[in-house]
Amino acid sequence: MQIGSRFTIGVHIITALDYFKDLDRVNSEFLAGSIGVNPVIVRTVISQLREAGIVQTLRGSSGAELCRRLDEITLYDVYKAVGSVDAKEGLFHMHEQPNPECPVGRNIHQVLDKHLMAVQKAMEEKLMSTTLADIVEETKQAINKESKQEEY
Repeated sequence: MQIGSRFTIGVHIITALDYFKDLDRVNSEFLAGSIGVNPVIVRTVISQLREAGIVQTLRGSSGAELCRRLDEITLYDVYKAVGSVDAKEGLFHMHEQPNPECPVGRNIHQVLDKHLMAVQKAMEEKLMSTTLADIVEETKQAINKESKQEEY
């Protein structure tokens, strides 16, 4: 079980778009340098965020910008936008062929599924309660703290 890196890349993109919004061009190459990935990956994630109505790409300037306020974007929005979890299968992938001749094998899915769904629901509720405004603010605080430490 693992949520793919596109989720954290999406959060990074949104945070960087806000932080660097006053620069001339915050394009995929610029963002790729910040994230440490290939620009093609950044373009893929930006495309997913654009389809979800979170960012818009700017023609002619080869950049992107947010099209919603940070306090209107949750981590859950990004999680869904980038397809972090298969909607049909869910967060946890159960082994597909437990032995039906075994009493544990016959029953494990029905017992474990409800617990795993509760875990996924709790995680998704937490993602829904955290906005990108929260993430950006905490990031700015970390940057300010870092800057103050460098002054000494």
